[in-house]
Amino acid sequence: MSSIVGFVSRVRTAFNPLEAKPLPNSEPVKFGVLGAAAIAPEALLAPAKRHPEAVVHAVAARDKERAEAFAQKHGITKAYGSYQELIDDPEIDAIYNPLPNGLHYEWTMKALAAGKHVLLEKPAANTAEETRKMFELAESKGLVLLEAVHYRFHPASHRVKAIIESDELGPVLSTTTSLTLPAGYFKPNDIRFDYSLGGGALMDMGSYTISTMRYFTGAKPTEILSVKQDLSNPQVDRRTVAKFALPGPITSTAICDLGVPWKFGLIPSMPDFNATIKCEKGDIQFTNYLLPSVYHSITVTTGSKSRVEKAYTFPDLGEPWWSTYRYQLEAFVNKVKGRPTHAWVTKEDSIENMEIIESVYAKTGLGSRPKSEYVPPSSV
Repeated sequence: MSSIVGFVSRVRTAFNPLEAKPLPNSEPVKFGVLGAAAIAPEALLAPAKRHPEAVVHAVAARDKERAEAFAQKHGITKAYGSYQELIDDPEIDAIYNPLPNGLHYEWTMKALAAGKHVLLEKPAANTAEETRKMFELAESKGLVLLEAVHYRFHPASHRVKAIIESDELGPVLSTTTSLTLPAGYFKPNDIRFDYSLGGGALMDMGSYTISTMRYFTGAKPTEILSVKQDLSNPQVDRRTVAKFALPGPITSTAICDLGVPWKFGLIPSMPDFNATIKCEKGDIQFTNYLLPSVYHSITVTTGSKSRVEKAYTFPDLGEPWWSTYRYQLEAFVNKVKGRPTHAWVTKEDSIENMEIIESVYAKTGLGSRPKSEYVPPSSV
């Protein structure tokens, strides 16, 4: 019963946050949002309301009326009819970029060139080369650029990592990381199925399954052993299952599916956001690694014994209802203000993840997603 009460309390508080009072001696980081994306309220707007040093100050859309409607709905001060207008706003400190994958590079480069920090939705870009260039520009200007791999910032992920590193279970032998949703969750015209915008299950969900594989093993694949794909069109994977060899030797399987077909055409599958880590002395089953703040379980099994752990807060940080995005925002604001962070996704991490995604696409013959046609000015 207590777990049900906790679940209801966490969800109710997370999605109906009371506004935090601004800190008296600290200017808030003012964010501008590129695009009136569906992910923005959960990923930034709600967390910012409960952060005493973060404010969503403006939103831009190609259709100004849409931006104005979004701003009015969410209590945002300014609305712009172009992304560049928002970027040029001198009051804005940081840009949140949740645009389609194929637009990440252009608008992140423009934001960095304008001196703005950037919180960038995953995957960082369509290619590892574009990812590297964005981070190089950020570094040259002394700006913060973070790929929003939000699960990395939650206590539950850190607890699983700590169990692995404690050597309680011995060396990791294999991992399986999954992220799947039933058919119908995304409409056929969703941007995730659009090759020109960087679509594909591997680009969307695969960025998480590959990231979790690397995070929990602490290693980079040495070889792609096999890849199986189901395509939504000749260039876009609806489903990808990739098996890797890693040092150790470790074998890892990453599974992503934008639309698992219904059983018998009648019964939708359950979403699968789980990770299994098999070690020499036992196993870890991490249920719902993606959104652990809603619910999760960490089941540790050794022989005939098992225990279940949960981790919603750090010893000195967080509240039980804090979402992965709220923990992520905490780190981003601290980094912008030059303070230590409890977690981070590094430049090297983001580049490596894209390199692996591209290598899987190369093995299947689908090839990398299209490079951006944007060419930064030589002065950037």
